Amino acid sequence: MIQYYYLGSIALIAIGMYIVIAKRNLIKIILGLDIMDTGVNLLFISIGYVKNATAPIENVPGPYVDPIPQALVLTAIVIGVSVMALALSIAIGIYKKTGTLELDEILGVKK
Repeated sequence: MIQYYYLGSIALIAIGMYIVIAKRNLIKIILGLDIMDTGVNLLFISIGYVKNATAPIENVPGPYVDPIPQALVLTAIVIGVSVMALALSIAIGIYKKTGTLELDEILGVKK
């Protein structure tokens, strides 16, 4: 049986992918990338989840949860926030230079 958190993470990745492909506004594309990043982080945490397990502490019996995915996701969150801040600052610079955030107008594409 597939777990609901796998479905949730796949749904977040799919929603983010749709936003990146379908939208033409830079801010919406950046937010779509952030939604995909959240879905990937949730998928990593879901893979490392063990039901009824405890933290790997000395002298504690039972199954243990692997702390490596949690450490990787914490690092990925910090990197994701930094990349999003950089992308938003670049979008602000583009808006100041061109006066728009629409990709078609920035690139000069005629419809």
